[in-house]
Amino acid sequence: MLLNLSFSKSKKPGEAVRHATESPAVQPQASDLLVAYLDQIGVEFAFGVPGGAIEPLYNALARSERRGGIRSVVARHEAGAAFMADGYARESGKIGFCCATSGPGATNLITGVACAYDNSIPMLVITGQPPLPSHGKRALQDSSCTGVNLVGMFEHCTRFNSMVSHVDQLESKLVNAIMRVGQEPFGPAHLSIPVDILRAPVSSAIPSYDLQARLTQAAGANAIDEASIDRLCEDLRQSRRVAILIGNGCDEAIGAIVTLAEAIGAILITTPDGKGLINPEHRLYRGVFGFAGHYAARHALDKDDIDLILAVGTTLGEWTSSGWCDSVLNERMVHIDSSQEHLLRSPMARLHMHGRILSIFERLLTRMRQAPEALRKAELISEAGTVPYLEALETDAKDKPIKPQRLMFELGRRCPPATRFLADAGNSAAWAIHCLELHDRRMLKERRMRVDAMQPDHAPRKERRTHRSGWLRVTMDFAPMGWAIGAAVGTAMANPRCPVVCITGDGSFLMNGQEITVAQAQGATVLFVILNDSALGMVKHGQRLAGAERIGYELPEVDYRRMAEAMGIPAYVIHCAEDLDCLDMKAILRRKGPTLLDVRIDGEEIPPMNLRMQALGTTK
Repeated sequence: MLLNLSFSKSKKPGEAVRHATESPAVQPQASDLLVAYLDQIGVEFAFGVPGGAIEPLYNALARSERRGGIRSVVARHEAGAAFMADGYARESGKIGFCCATSGPGATNLITGVACAYDNSIPMLVITGQPPLPSHGKRALQDSSCTGVNLVGMFEHCTRFNSMVSHVDQLESKLVNAIMRVGQEPFGPAHLSIPVDILRAPVSSAIPSYDLQARLTQAAGANAIDEASIDRLCEDLRQSRRVAILIGNGCDEAIGAIVTLAEAIGAILITTPDGKGLINPEHRLYRGVFGFAGHYAARHALDKDDIDLILAVGTTLGEWTSSGWCDSVLNERMVHIDSSQEHLLRSPMARLHMHGRILSIFERLLTRMRQAPEALRKAELISEAGTVPYLEALETDAKDKPIKPQRLMFELGRRCPPATRFLADAGNSAAWAIHCLELHDRRMLKERRMRVDAMQPDHAPRKERRTHRSGWLRVTMDFAPMGWAIGAAVGTAMANPRCPVVCITGDGSFLMNGQEITVAQAQGATVLFVILNDSALGMVKHGQRLAGAERIGYELPEVDYRRMAEAMGIPAYVIHCAEDLDCLDMKAILRRKGPTLLDVRIDGEEIPPMNLRMQALGTTK
């Protein structure tokens, strides 16, 4: 995740907020100053659920909205608000913002905030508190340190976490929180603010500090270790064959990475969350390594002629390292990452390189261009890419119920190249990682970047970081069910020009499906695809594969089409691939507002989940 620091609303401190109150005679409140800072850093939407302890913030947001500023987006559950802020941040590259009232409103946020923390998503979180004088007196929804300790709960899933106990603290703590969000490793920052402080008068609602400049400086802070560049260049020259494992952290640098791979003939492999960054038809691509991955990728890494593996922008957790597999975690590996935390997981690597990934690969390209003999390996690569397409293509399009593999193929074939796919935890992610491919993926940005990177006078770029989103998004490690539903709404609001498809299961939908009404209210174009098998699929198949007791996986048979139609949302039931022929997918993805597909999948198809079973120690 790379932060887009393109602020559009304020070029000078306070420029966009000089009319933060309704009239000069109205005394500005602390909440107005808070909203002014949000406006300054380019926040467009406040995802949340209002309540008494945060009412002054919503009053300030209402005043902002009347001026054409930040819009309030009311989620149906606070976790959904955090998921929306997550999806918005991934698509826009800006800071996602969410808020909730005190007590249960705030604790409902925690799952979404923890997911953002585990996936390094920049997010600012504001929660309310009862008035300070009532703390410790059993006030309604008291979550201060003398009640249910909210700040204590958030301590373990945020990069910055504090309660504001005096109005004079607000600006300094808010500035600290925002600046921390803008530094790597990215993640959420949380401020809990009592309601009497939010409504306290302030002398001015104009920010004292220009955070645009501060965040820009923070984003470019990583320097390049030239000695490490020298060592890696020498390793690249001497290696017989190189493999590059591409993680989600490569989003900004993918063009330069592919350029280097083409220049030296390196094979390309992705982690599950990095799959969306690569054209699946690239001749050097060998598939996904990790959870729900492909045999071709594992086999390519294990080949004797691979003597150097570049693991780039990956956490090397359970799902991204294929259960901490020694096919990657060995002395052949060079770990390149902007996060020191990720580098801690690869003590066996022959070399660690810490810094901005784009800058590192631009420097490598410049150095390799100066040594033409290192580029001749590209001529030795003659085999075609072994793109791992679908075993399911052997099935008939008329088969009822439709097999999940076939569904993934049909979605990839029928959706436009610019589509963003978000896959929920469980079977949805497994099938999407293994089978979903876009068959008309255009890579114009990468081609331009690769041409630029090989120019004789090419030098590292100095502009701000920008987020380059992949076409497939899944959550690694924490992986809450229902994340994709809210995140798809946030994605569509961040970029209305691109179609958004949410692939979710009936279990996830029964948890968080009410958030589709937010897409309806906001006119967000999202296609919600429900894999309906009346079961918690991964639980069901996991119990079968492990020989465990079969319990607790059953879900009721639900007609999700009728549920959506009751909400005013167009919906269709899909029994087989032929049913998709009756739909005008292009029109659906152009229509303002959501559409739902209730897909009756073959629940007996076993998802590619062997890695998960091995990690649990339950394989037979």
